[in-house]
Amino acid sequence: MNIKTDFIGEIVAEDFRTAAIFKNHGIDFCCKGDRTIENACEAKKLDANNIYKEIENLPQNAASSIDFKSWPLDLLADYIEKTHHRYVAEKTPVLLQFLDKLCKVHGESHPELFRIRDLFYASAQDLGAHMKKEELMLFPFIKNMVKAKTDGSAIQQPHFGTVENPVNMMKHEHTAEGERLSEIAELTDNYTPPSDACNTYRAAFAMLQDFENDLHRHIHLENNILFPKAIELEKEFSATY
Repeated sequence: MNIKTDFIGEIVAEDFRTAAIFKNHGIDFCCKGDRTIENACEAKKLDANNIYKEIENLPQNAASSIDFKSWPLDLLADYIEKTHHRYVAEKTPVLLQFLDKLCKVHGESHPELFRIRDLFYASAQDLGAHMKKEELMLFPFIKNMVKAKTDGSAIQQPHFGTVENPVNMMKHEHTAEGERLSEIAELTDNYTPPSDACNTYRAAFAMLQDFENDLHRHIHLENNILFPKAIELEKEFSATY
């Protein structure tokens, strides 16, 4: 992909994450995707170099090669919040806009889009509340346990009794989100755009697929690494409660 010579529609087709960048700059990659970034920026009096940099700075998907199990729990909690929580917060508004547009333009011929939009809207709402509970209650307690173990101090019993209580709640909510996204995957035929799909349609389905993949990594880090280790660490302090 050559971002300086390829058409905008081609760039989005190659890497759907760029759709959000163009959207943020008010550049139409759907109906006017047959032009270069430079041409689009000239029309809107924007600096094309800023967009080039944003695209070039998109993170590489190398998380699978990282040994998260060896990370301290406070570092892992920070990583989840700054990587996956931030991802959800940034992508959900963009996806909701795309899905609203698809329902208006293609809803008559593809009525399943309304169900997809409703499912994703519910997911966005619940994930927002879910992440706040983690950021304001569970993650701070985990970080306090790590600090207490490091400096040899005691910790007070949390108001939620034991870390297993919020952990069980978070895991239950994870399951609910997984079921929602599974239904979305089924309704979209595993994110396969129909033959009459426009660029927005294709970008939305690709973003939904990436959203699901990211949430799977997100939940894996919590359910299979952070939460079990937090429960084990708490046992070291349980005698002092």
